[in-house]
Amino acid sequence: MKRISIRNYPFRLRLHLLPILVWLGAVACVIGLFTRRSQRFEIVGMARSPVVHVSVNCEARLKTVSVKLFENVTKGQTVAIVNTVLDNEQPRIELQTQLDAILAEIEHLSAQLVPTQETLLAEESDRVINHIARMRTFAVDIESARIQILSLRSQIASDRIVLDDLAMEAKIVSGLVEQKALAPYEQEKAQVQYNALAKKVEENENLLEQAKSDLVQAQQRRDEYAKSHPFNPSVNDALKVIRAQIAVQERLMDGILAQLEALKARESLELKAPIDGVVIPVEQQANEALMRRPGEKIMGRPGEVVTAGEPILAIAAASPSEIIAYIGDRLLGQVEENMSVELIKDREPPQIARSQITQIGPTMELMPERMWLNPNMPQWGRPVLIEIPEGMELIPGEMIGIRRL
Repeated sequence: MKRISIRNYPFRLRLHLLPILVWLGAVACVIGLFTRRSQRFEIVGMARSPVVHVSVNCEARLKTVSVKLFENVTKGQTVAIVNTVLDNEQPRIELQTQLDAILAEIEHLSAQLVPTQETLLAEESDRVINHIARMRTFAVDIESARIQILSLRSQIASDRIVLDDLAMEAKIVSGLVEQKALAPYEQEKAQVQYNALAKKVEENENLLEQAKSDLVQAQQRRDEYAKSHPFNPSVNDALKVIRAQIAVQERLMDGILAQLEALKARESLELKAPIDGVVIPVEQQANEALMRRPGEKIMGRPGEVVTAGEPILAIAAASPSEIIAYIGDRLLGQVEENMSVELIKDREPPQIARSQITQIGPTMELMPERMWLNPNMPQWGRPVLIEIPEGMELIPGEMIGIRRL
C-alpha cells in the first residue's frame, strides 16, 4: 500500500475549491446580468402612421366612391361624390312654387298693360298724333318684349326642374327594366316624355333669344325716333308702376335661378383626399367591431345616407411617422422625455438605429391587443412616442424592439 505524502494536500485542496469558485463566479454573473437588465429595459413598440377620415359636415346621400380599398391616393384627388339634397327635403317644390307665383304676377302685369295701352291710345287725340302714338307704341313694344322675356325665362326654369325629374325617373326606370322589374314599354314611355319636354325647352330657348333680339330692336327704334322728335314724358309716367313691378319680378327670377344653380351644386358635392396615402378600412368602436360581419363597414357604399361627421372612408399615410410603445408599472420610473433608446428591427433587412423618446402620455391606457403577452389578459401601459430615425425602413403596424442605451 502506497503512502500519500502531505505535500499533495495543497493541490487536492485546490481541486475541492475549484467548483466553489466556479459557482461563485456564476452567481456574480447572474447578479451582473440582473443588474444590467434592470438598467437596460427592453419593450416592444409599433410603427404608426397618421390616419384621416373623409366625411361631410351635414347629412347626405353617397352617390359614388371612386377609390377602392388599399388604393393609393394623392392629396386633392376626388374620392367620393355625395348629394346633400335628401328625399325628405323639397327645395325643388319650393322653387317651383315661387316660379308659379312669378308666372301669375306676369299674367297680372300683362292684364294691367292692356288697359294702360288703351288709356295711352285714348289720349292720343290730345297730342301730336303721329309723334306721341309712335313713342307710346315703342314704349309698349319694349315692355311687352320684357314681359315676354321674363315669361319665357320662368317657363324654361320651370321646365328644367321637371326635365331633371324626368331624367332621374328615366334612369330609375332603366335600372328596373334591366332588372326585369318593369316592361321595356315603361322605359320608352319615360324617354318619350323626356324628349318631348327637352324639345319644348329648346324651342322656348330659341324664342327667348328671339325675344331678346326684338327687345333690342324695339329700344333702337325708340331711341332713333326720340332723337328726331320731342319725347312725351307722360309715357314714362304711365308705365312707371308697371316698370317697377317688372323690375321686381326680374330680381326674383335672378334669385331663383341662383338658388337652382346652388341646388345643382349641392346634388354633386365632391370630396377630396386631404393627404397622400392609402385607403384603409374605417376604424370602428370596440363594441361595433365585435358585431361587425366580414366585409361590413369597411367603407361607404353608394346609396347610403351618412350623417354629419360619419366617416365615409379612411386614408392612412403610406409611411409611418412615429413609433408608439407602452411602459408597464415596473418601468415607469425609468422613462423620461428625450431619453436615448435603441431600435431593433428583426425582419430583413435587419436594422439597429438610435433614437429618443419625444413624448410620454399622462395616463395609463389599454394597449392594442396584438401587444398583449397573453391574448386572454388585457394589458395596460403608459404610452410613449419615439421618433423614427432617418434611414430606418418601416411599414405601418410593424413591431420594433426598443431598449435603453
